[in-house]
Amino acid sequence: MKQTYHPSAHEQTESEDEESRIHTGREKERLVEDRDYVPVIIKRTDQSRRHPDDILENAIDEGLEQLERPFFSLFLSSMAAGLILGFTAMSVAILQRQVDEIHWLISARLITAFVYPLGFVMCIMSGTQLFTEHTATAVYPVLDRRSSLMRLLRLWAIVLLGNIVGAFIIACMLDAAEPVIQAHQGYIAIGHHLVGYSAGALIVSAILAGWLMALGAWLIMSTAPMLSQIVVIYIVTFVIGIGGLHHSIAGSVEIFAAYLIDPSLTIYEVVRFITLAVFGNLIGGSVFVGVLNYAHIRKTQSVE
Repeated sequence: MKQTYHPSAHEQTESEDEESRIHTGREKERLVEDRDYVPVIIKRTDQSRRHPDDILENAIDEGLEQLERPFFSLFLSSMAAGLILGFTAMSVAILQRQVDEIHWLISARLITAFVYPLGFVMCIMSGTQLFTEHTATAVYPVLDRRSSLMRLLRLWAIVLLGNIVGAFIIACMLDAAEPVIQAHQGYIAIGHHLVGYSAGALIVSAILAGWLMALGAWLIMSTAPMLSQIVVIYIVTFVIGIGGLHHSIAGSVEIFAAYLIDPSLTIYEVVRFITLAVFGNLIGGSVFVGVLNYAHIRKTQSVE
């Protein structure tokens, strides 16, 4: 004779508590799946198409994890990210010099755009903390009222500081290794490119770059691990490179390297570029990705 399972009073109370905390339709579906299916084996897999609300929950969890990290851990991770992006600056500078020397007919921007993503792939896949990733990811827990604005500002400050410190250290190392790398002329050309725009143009360019980087972080969470994530990173940063858009951290390595080499660049130009690029990246990621993603997903998935 088949026996029917009857939940205990304690289990019924827990179930009612879970249901009272449901805010979206997808949360309700996940609760039903957790009750009816064996996790991992039968439930959603990494290869399946991910529901937008699932991606948002993952993004919130990731943001909370980083918001709660100790200062020293977060700083070292972000400094490592700044160091790794030096390989993007090195690759672009080398190709820039080669293009200038042999006067290829093909666009220098198109050629350098192919190698621009390399440092970003290594940086993001290594799990180090990049400021332009957190312009959106760290915003989600605050919008969801699971963390405070002060913790968000703390995270941004630590990650940005670590990225800038790492960018300066790797710029010094690239300068010291110049007899081997031979990319000084490339750094100088890139440095003058970075400072040769009005404040308005630079900010809008940085907004677009920050938008793309934060969108890339979102797409990484929506795709299966490894190869597809590398493709996402490459595509997003290739678009930044082909557009000549301004990324605050990669640009910091480039302008630091140029400043160490070229006496015509002033500290004012260096600080001006980094400040405007950071501001633009912050707006692009937090508003055009963070706020918009959260608003449209929570609005469409909310339970009446």
